[in-house]
Amino acid sequence: MDSVRKALRSGDVEKDSYGRLSCSACEEELATDNDPGEIGKQRVCPSCGRTWTELS
Repeated sequence: MDSVRKALRSGDVEKDSYGRLSCSACEEELATDNDPGEIGKQRVCPSCGRTWTELS
C-alpha cells in the first residue's frame, strides 16, 4: 500500500481538474474508507481493490 502522493507521481492514480482521484488501471473514482484507529484516510478502488493512504 503506497501513499496517494507516490501513486500520483508513478501514474497509478490520476487527479481530474475538480480534485477527484481515480484509478489509472480501472478508470474508476476512488472511494474513501475511514478507519478511526488509523492515521489518515484509506482510498480504495471499488473495481480492483487496490488501496492507497491519504494523509491529511
